[in-house]
Amino acid sequence: MAAAFTIAALAIGTAQPAPKRYAITSAGALGDGRSSNTKAIQDLIDKTSREGGGTLVVPAGTFVTGALFFKQGVNLSIEKGGVLKGSVNPEDYPQVQTRWEGTEREWTSALLNFTGMTGVELTGEGTVDGSGDEWLARGGGRGQQPRAPQEAGAAPPRPRTGRPRMICFQNCKRVRIANLKLRQQAVWCLHILYSEDVTIDGVNITADHNIPSSDGIDIDSSRRVRVNNVDIDVNDDCISIKSGKDADGLRVNRPAEDIVIENSRFHYGHGGVAMGSETSGGIRNVEVRNCVSDSGNWAPIRFKTQPSRSGVVENITYRDMQLKDTKQAFEFNMEWRMVSPIAPPAKVLPVVRNVTIRNISGTVNSVGMMHGLVDSPIENVKFESCKITAQKGFVMENARKVDLSGLTVEVKEGEPIVKRNVQ
Repeated sequence: MAAAFTIAALAIGTAQPAPKRYAITSAGALGDGRSSNTKAIQDLIDKTSREGGGTLVVPAGTFVTGALFFKQGVNLSIEKGGVLKGSVNPEDYPQVQTRWEGTEREWTSALLNFTGMTGVELTGEGTVDGSGDEWLARGGGRGQQPRAPQEAGAAPPRPRTGRPRMICFQNCKRVRIANLKLRQQAVWCLHILYSEDVTIDGVNITADHNIPSSDGIDIDSSRRVRVNNVDIDVNDDCISIKSGKDADGLRVNRPAEDIVIENSRFHYGHGGVAMGSETSGGIRNVEVRNCVSDSGNWAPIRFKTQPSRSGVVENITYRDMQLKDTKQAFEFNMEWRMVSPIAPPAKVLPVVRNVTIRNISGTVNSVGMMHGLVDSPIENVKFESCKITAQKGFVMENARKVDLSGLTVEVKEGEPIVKRNVQ
């Protein structure tokens, strides 16, 4: 099961001299909260990489910048009182090749971009601010950027594809992200894409509850990831584990696997730790343990996919969790968000199987739902030592081999458990 693996050691090296440190102010960056520092910081990244590497340091002050592209050997440390604040000028974020919402495509770069790097650290007691509240005030729909003003007589501006994610690690190995405060992401906050041996520790993530798609952490077709002691309050899933969408996800066919999430707190959000909805490459060997969810979180334990996705979600464990006034305890939905245009079912339907839910307790509005597909029922789910107090019960349909012997449900309205086509 999920606990049968170990996270590889993530030490970047032993008996190595400390990397040189370069304050961004030494390159002319101004922490006045107004000046654009993109060129000064990028020039320092390039110079540091050419000269053998080191750590860029953001001292106290608010440093406005557009997209930054880190290079091998260059780490980033944001000191207490230091803020890297994202520009809200769409032209500060070029289009890059990446994956967005499960499909590989050209898409708007992140604010901080780490691509193809090995042994990289992003640390400190300071803050990265994605200016999501300001992006929202400028207009633009879900994930979309507003266009920059057009001068009279100028050529039409190039269409902008989407608002920038805050931080993206893509095709990286041996990554450590620790102790930062991440605020007001314009869309996804911390995107771990096609990466391995990643540690995220002591990070605090918050976004206003009206910023759409403001996921906290997205672990996307990555392996050997450990998340410890994070605190998240956002307007979408606090953590989402993904592996590509529909035909393109099946083409790429890279799973998200060998993941541990522990000792963390999930406040408001659409999910605590969610599997999906991008499941095409598969999700396996995940354990979520010793966590608390509160503040009306929609579904601390969440599985979501669609018939078009395909992919196998298996060997998932949630254990030792407390729920405090969340909307639901459990949500399993294999026909999640079926809105027009609806993609046709995949040749092989998605599968959700081999799930253990152990020692989960608390108060919720609804115990939740388990909705499989008629031709691909949810299979082999076992509840152990779980006690839920709720207003409404648990509605189950299209499932088989579900062991409810370890689930105690107390409800104020209706039946505690309703079963339809459950074997």
